[in-house]
Amino acid sequence: MIAEETILREVIVALAPLERRAGSTGEEQAAGWIAARLASAQCETRVDEEPFFDGYARVMGTLARLSALAGLTALCEARTQKLAAAAAAAVGAAIADDISNGPRVFRRATTRAQNTWNVVGRCGEASAQRTLVLLAHHDAAPTGAIFDQRAQAWLGEQFPGVIERIDTSLPLWWALLSGPGLVALGAARGRRGMIGFGAAASLVGSAVFADIARSPVVPGANDNLTAVAALVAFAERLRQEPITGLRVLLVSCGAEEVLQGGIHGFARRHFPALDRDRTWFLNLETLGSPKLIMLEGEGPLVMEDYHDRDFRDLIARVADRADIPLRRGMRSRTSTDAVIPSRAGYPTATLTSMNRYKALSNYHLRTDTPENVDYMTVAQALRVTEAVARELATNPWIGR
Repeated sequence: MIAEETILREVIVALAPLERRAGSTGEEQAAGWIAARLASAQCETRVDEEPFFDGYARVMGTLARLSALAGLTALCEARTQKLAAAAAAAVGAAIADDISNGPRVFRRATTRAQNTWNVVGRCGEASAQRTLVLLAHHDAAPTGAIFDQRAQAWLGEQFPGVIERIDTSLPLWWALLSGPGLVALGAARGRRGMIGFGAAASLVGSAVFADIARSPVVPGANDNLTAVAALVAFAERLRQEPITGLRVLLVSCGAEEVLQGGIHGFARRHFPALDRDRTWFLNLETLGSPKLIMLEGEGPLVMEDYHDRDFRDLIARVADRADIPLRRGMRSRTSTDAVIPSRAGYPTATLTSMNRYKALSNYHLRTDTPENVDYMTVAQALRVTEAVARELATNPWIGR
């Protein structure tokens, strides 16, 4: 445990000072550092440069402003209400497309492709028929006033029973969608009050995303250097106690914080060589809060359970055998890289963590620093990950 925690701290402390905005020099430097560190653990390592389309905050802010403009136009000129309804509906469709990892037509039409860097390390038995892919990401997010956690903490203190019963995070993206939805519906029906509420909601959304766009990037120790550290520590464990019967890919993607940038490049490059019947994806995401949990699914717009519940059952069993507390039944209204392999038909699960208020500790805040990481939870996630890998390597009945 002491040796593992030393490695975990080493990785997080080394990378946290780098400003790792998606597509930045700092993100590229982090990718190079991770690749070198995995190589020193005797992993065959490469860094794949992949294109992505930036603009998460700016794209959403622009769409919110367009919705507000449609609403204000409909209020000022009654004869334009039908056109405003169509415009607001198109804005709502563009937001839904972007946040749910669709074709992202608006983002691609209004932003230029940039480069991000995915680190791919190979270890285990290279010729094994089974493959476990461990996912992390090394970019960091901008902060913003919307990420202040005091309201959720207050609710947790005042209504602990309510918080305990809610196992799906709040659908915050629905608030952004409400703006163009109300404008479109109000303009179509000639309801000025509804149009006004929709326009006001869109103006608030525009201000929120403008604040995010201009805010500094957080150190990202918990989100998601904890997962990167787990990859490195896992590689060290396999160097000390090699595994046979399983090939392991240690993948740290870039540009995750712009709503899944780098993982799409990994999918294009590597999915064709990964057999869906013999490959499992375990996503490691924000492991440094006090309680280890496993997500059953995610969906900013529509909830999607991950493909193949049997894999999640296996993870729960090995955690129980290892006497590691692991809470199940949780679902997230934010998106992670796990959604891409899950939609492609690979057995997928996500290990993450939460605090007593069912929030990610220091999420997108400047306090997301190495000293605020719960290293015990990260070590627990590492132990579960290793147990899952060894179960996949030795149990001939899995996947049949």
